[in-house]
Amino acid sequence: MVLFDCSWYNRPGVERVMGFATDDEVECFFKSCPDFERLLVRSGATLIKYWFSVSAQEQERRFMDRMENKEKRWKLSPMDLESRLRWNDYSRAKDEMLARTDSDETPWFVIEADSKRRARLNCIRHLLEQIPYEDLTQEKMPLPPRDGGDGDYVRPPIEEQRAVTDYYADN
Repeated sequence: MVLFDCSWYNRPGVERVMGFATDDEVECFFKSCPDFERLLVRSGATLIKYWFSVSAQEQERRFMDRMENKEKRWKLSPMDLESRLRWNDYSRAKDEMLARTDSDETPWFVIEADSKRRARLNCIRHLLEQIPYEDLTQEKMPLPPRDGGDGDYVRPPIEEQRAVTDYYADN
């Protein structure tokens, strides 16, 4: 199994919008990418491409949450902040990339992703529907009672062990 993240498709998106790739380089990607994807499929690989689509409103909410929540601020890079100034350019580049690299042989599947949980579950379900597999779910087994023995076991005090400090006990 090979997983590509979105960086494979950054040439016509982020690289184009941010000026890291020339028009010629982007056009070369658009000509090469579908051929490369077909090569993978014709050699026996299964290629499944997903685009997690987030609305402008949800993207804004996530940006604001990251700005306000110091535990999430690490998720924001200078590139992310710059991308807000180029939202429409990114959207147009994404639309073109999806259109020019989508085919019956190597289709894009778009997942509404305003809800991360639902998006992930929908993606997993769709993925499992694409690949033949044998269900190996085990039957429910009875849980035997835990061996109580003679009851003489006493758990050693945590203070006598090399315990990691519980920083989040109050959370």
